[in-house]
Amino acid sequence: MSKPKGDSAYFAVDIEADGPIPGPYSMLSIGVAYAGCQDDTGFYPVDDISANVFYRELCPISEIFVPRALEVSGLDRDHLLIYGTDPAQAMREFTTWVHDTAAGLGKPVFVGYPGGYDWLFAYWYLINFTGYSPFGHGRMLDLKSYYAGHTGRPLAGIIKKTIPRELMSARKHTHRADDDAMEQGELGNNIIQAVRDRIAREGEVA
Repeated sequence: MSKPKGDSAYFAVDIEADGPIPGPYSMLSIGVAYAGCQDDTGFYPVDDISANVFYRELCPISEIFVPRALEVSGLDRDHLLIYGTDPAQAMREFTTWVHDTAAGLGKPVFVGYPGGYDWLFAYWYLINFTGYSPFGHGRMLDLKSYYAGHTGRPLAGIIKKTIPRELMSARKHTHRADDDAMEQGELGNNIIQAVRDRIAREGEVA
């Protein structure tokens, strides 16, 4: 279902990189899926998360990399050095797409599972190459922390295998950034809705 106005517009983000931190290492791809919006009246997930997706493969910014990271993503650095999008251009296009998509829905919120690694790279690239983040300095929803907080479970004990199957996306985790962004967006929508349903049963949400 959709709604023309909301307080928060959720964007599931996944990145693939060739090392552990941005700067010395490079973000090689970014995938983003608009997942839905939420305000005080309710939560409004999209009907089809594949309907509004952003994807770019980026030119590396340094010469060093971790071979294992490349094995995970399957991306070819030599190819990206020639054909990858310039990082500044990619971040400008990313920012424009987020603002255009969020228009009339709410403030953009970055969603990740877990959020720290993807946020680290995306935020660093945005600030370094454009001087601006459409998510501000801290509108980042870490689904792992959100789930832990609402279930009372210790964060360190939560992996996807411990999350109920009915909350998981049916999509496979492919390590292609747009695929994984859609998977995480559906997971996030399912978790948010499950939390709202539980709270409603307890009489805290109308």
